Amino acid sequence: MTHTLSELGEIVHANIREIPDYPHAGVLFRDITPLLANGEAFGRLIEGLAEHYHGRIDAVAGLESRGFILAAPLAARLGIGMITVRKAGKLPGPVIGVDYQLEYGTARMELRPDTVHPADRILVVDDVLATGGTAAASVELIERAGGQVAGIVVLMELLGLNGRSRLDGYEVETVLAY
Repeated sequence: MTHTLSELGEIVHANIREIPDYPHAGVLFRDITPLLANGEAFGRLIEGLAEHYHGRIDAVAGLESRGFILAAPLAARLGIGMITVRKAGKLPGPVIGVDYQLEYGTARMELRPDTVHPADRILVVDDVLATGGTAAASVELIERAGGQVAGIVVLMELLGLNGRSRLDGYEVETVLAY
């Protein structure tokens, strides 16, 4: 059964739990654990993403940490490799890294360059696109390692934070936008 991203968004929306004031007052946290716990819904999401990207990509890059949860079954379903893009200090070397700005300070993402094959078409996968810092750093790492970013897909996009603006020139697809 073929699903559009919009139909997949309906599946995701039906399986998201909203938690007000978490982790801080004024924040509405959207919890994906009910989606992950619903085997049928999660399976339909992964199958729909696999149908959507079949033949268009050579590998997926999962971003730490919830991007791993989406990227691993997608890669397995497509029969392609998964690249892990991790926070600083989590991968054995050699690694390359990129620092990026947070609201208050900086963070670093790292990648083992030997996991990227030159000219591979790589889909960046994460759970949320907020400010775009993590995704932009990951794109830079993949390209420095010789890969070609074929696109970026996120489960949820927080439109008010305008993270997409940091990814100009790349195809960004969202399953569900808030």
